[in-house]
Amino acid sequence: MALHLYAATTSQGKLRDFRTAAEAHSVAIDPLPGLAAIQAPEEDGATFAANTTLKAIYYSRFAPGNLVMADDSGLEVDALGGAPGVRSARFAADTGLVDSPDANDNTDVWNNMILLQKLAAVAPALRTARYRCVLVVACDGAVLHSAEGSVEGLILDAPRGTGGFGYDPLFYVPALERSMAEIDLETKLSISHRGRAIAALLKMLEF
Repeated sequence: MALHLYAATTSQGKLRDFRTAAEAHSVAIDPLPGLAAIQAPEEDGATFAANTTLKAIYYSRFAPGNLVMADDSGLEVDALGGAPGVRSARFAADTGLVDSPDANDNTDVWNNMILLQKLAAVAPALRTARYRCVLVVACDGAVLHSAEGSVEGLILDAPRGTGGFGYDPLFYVPALERSMAEIDLETKLSISHRGRAIAALLKMLEF
């Protein structure tokens, strides 16, 4: 019988990445039941580890006896002092740029636009950055495992590629000479921050 994990996320992109990586480890990953109806905790941690630990402990209490996985991940840009960091998903919103209630969700578009604006005067060689991901598994309010993954890259001056999500069209991987949005899912999972974190975590769950 496959080990079953509940993921505390509604992001289809994250779920796809997690499920694809988990297939080789006989681990089933599904969204936490009723997640949409659960009031989200305030993510006030200063680090990815703090936020994901908080979320894993919190959400695990809504699925007694089950393993619940939470993640926190984002982009760290050296020229911006590590920003957006834990504010990656809310980078544009922090500037007041949000969609109207009747609009489609353009969060990724706005976040990428703000990033390009802030780096407009930064030379290409100085646009170094990394994606970082921290995963934590908890059960009944207790942390069981944690893992981390990261990947180094550069921020492009214009989007490239149509795959991926978030900052992927702007995140260039020099070793592959492509952006994260230009590579196939299998390759992405082998080198990405999320792929490396989930691979490390799944090894801990093999028993």
